[in-house]
Amino acid sequence: MPQFLQTNQLQSHLSLLCGCCGPLRPRYKRLVDNIFPEDPKDGLVKSDMEKLTFYAVSAPEKLDRIGAYLAERLSRDVVRHRYGYVVIAMEALDQLLMACHSQSIKPFVESFLHMVAKLLESREPDLQVLGTNSFVKFANIEEDTPSYHRRYDFFVSQFSAMCHSTHEDSETRSRIRVAGIKGLQGVVRKTVNDELQAIIWEPQHMDKLIPSMLFNMQDNEDSERAGEENPASLAESCFRELLGRAAYGNMNNAVHPVLVHLDNHRLWDPNDFAVPCFRIIMYSIQAQHSHHVIQQVLSHLDTHSKNTPRVRAGIVQVLLETVAIAAKGSIGPTVLEVFNTLLKHLRMSVDFELGDGSRRNSASSLSSTRTKESEERIVQNAIIQTIGFFGGNLPDYQRAEVMMFIMGKVPVYGTPCHTLDTGTKRIQTMLLSSLIMVTSGFKCKTMCAGLPVAFLEPLCSISLMEDSELRQLVLEILHNIIDRHDNRAKLRGIRIIPNVAALKIKREKISKQDVVFMKKHGQQIYRHIYLGCKEEDNVQKNFELLFTALALITIELANEEVMIDLMRLSIALQDMALANEENMPMFIRCGIMALVAAYLNFLSQMIANPPFCQHVSKVIEMRNLDAPYLLPEHVFREKCVLPDSLDRDDVGLYFQTADLAEALSVPGYNVERLAIPYIPQVTGKHYSVLYKMKISRNQTESFEHLILQLLNVLIHRSHLENGSLWLH
Repeated sequence: MPQFLQTNQLQSHLSLLCGCCGPLRPRYKRLVDNIFPEDPKDGLVKSDMEKLTFYAVSAPEKLDRIGAYLAERLSRDVVRHRYGYVVIAMEALDQLLMACHSQSIKPFVESFLHMVAKLLESREPDLQVLGTNSFVKFANIEEDTPSYHRRYDFFVSQFSAMCHSTHEDSETRSRIRVAGIKGLQGVVRKTVNDELQAIIWEPQHMDKLIPSMLFNMQDNEDSERAGEENPASLAESCFRELLGRAAYGNMNNAVHPVLVHLDNHRLWDPNDFAVPCFRIIMYSIQAQHSHHVIQQVLSHLDTHSKNTPRVRAGIVQVLLETVAIAAKGSIGPTVLEVFNTLLKHLRMSVDFELGDGSRRNSASSLSSTRTKESEERIVQNAIIQTIGFFGGNLPDYQRAEVMMFIMGKVPVYGTPCHTLDTGTKRIQTMLLSSLIMVTSGFKCKTMCAGLPVAFLEPLCSISLMEDSELRQLVLEILHNIIDRHDNRAKLRGIRIIPNVAALKIKREKISKQDVVFMKKHGQQIYRHIYLGCKEEDNVQKNFELLFTALALITIELANEEVMIDLMRLSIALQDMALANEENMPMFIRCGIMALVAAYLNFLSQMIANPPFCQHVSKVIEMRNLDAPYLLPEHVFREKCVLPDSLDRDDVGLYFQTADLAEALSVPGYNVERLAIPYIPQVTGKHYSVLYKMKISRNQTESFEHLILQLLNVLIHRSHLENGSLWLH
């Protein structure tokens, strides 16, 4: 007989012997077989499991064979639906994983993951949950060395599918979803700390991980469940953990799927889920990564620039939430980018609103147009709130930059947008409202820092526009910047204050820098107040804000020289109301008189000069008796009876320059300057344009008045800036 035939027969006989006789089987197989009882209900044979574990630890080179054999048995039991033995096999695998931490465990892990995948692929919920629990235990094991070839793509896909389970039984559906979330959490924990598994942050995986968590957070149908049994609560915990582990380069891939999910499920309108979702994001990520999230939301807002107003408003409100949280930490280099994008969308919203309004051509479209306008107003208000909140939380040096940036966007006279059409006025109103919010709480150390020329000139030029609402906004901005000691609330409303000392005004000695500021720019502010008083569309609020402005200048910026200038301004306002060269309405004339009375009463008590106080009190007393319509408490009543004319000859009703000069004839006050009539001076390039326009509109101004103006310019040339002598 040939030799090779004898060899084959021998091998065949040995194989038969090994199959029939247990002692001839490999030891690892015998040990594995022994852990399975005859009845699977009896569970794992613990004594034999201890022997198998000892053998695996003693001979780690056999681990891969043990794993392969267990996998073979498990696959066979799954096919035969012998689920009791499947549970025993997985329990044995879990114990072996926990006991063995040698280099040889890696081939064993491959067998283990193959078995877990088999369970997850089955349609039995119990097996899916069993496989997930084993995977989670494996994920918590720290391996000594990284795996160069292991991938978890299948597990990400399978666990994500489980998170979206639609099983007809609600209890089973919740179990599967919870298992899917736990599985994803296990994948995250197993991979994020391993540099070799950075692939988990790639878009194809994040696009499955993130939406699976958000889907369960959004679909909180098991709210009565507690802890890890509640899919929504567990998904949120996993979501927070994932974001907390995100590194600098992974933030965009983590946030983009959130935005896509909100788009796909139309969760921007209403945004009841979007806002808390981004709140979770901002509190979970590292503070230095906040600007990444803000940039993503800004880009998303640009993408939806032509979407419905409510969707845009929802995105802006989410942006408000992100910047509100980010403003408490690190903003990054996105400050001006945020404001630039918001201002761009503010302009677009106004254009949309006005564009729809101009296309009204039928009664049927009127209601829809009005609805669109109101929705655009929601967008605009949301943008202004975001600008204000963001700007209000910035440090002062950044806030000053933002103020300049916004002011540069406001259309003013002398620019291409010089006509006050509806669109321009609307934009001006929106931007000035934004400035009010940004400047709220702003505490500049010097006025030069708070009101630089590049900011003050365009701001004051807006005060010359013939719109009372715009002038009110300008005054409120000035109040925010000038009031550094929070006195404005004590000065609200225009009234004769009986005891200024009771207000407990906070003030400090004026600094040298502020003295220089008033010498350079005081005339500009006085002129803003002077011309603002005589506008025919002034209402009570305008006069109240003018009074507050004068009082705040007195508190924050007034030395003896400034106080003299303010007195000259007050007397000039009184003379303007009496002369009435511009045919002002009687309400405006009486309102100016009331403003002068309220301010000089305040100023006299701030100076604490008894003769000055006596003169002011005497005039106010005379007005109470003979002309109450010249006092703020009366003229601003709804049914105040106004006279047909003002009697200039009744000198007791008016403040007299000579009496004020006599009262102030004490060291420190230059009463000679008080005798020089105040005439508004033209300063700045914006003023030059506007003042020429004022002259062209008011042809009643006499030649003598122009001569007096020129003389005043020459006398006070030290206050003028370059280009101020155009009038000459």
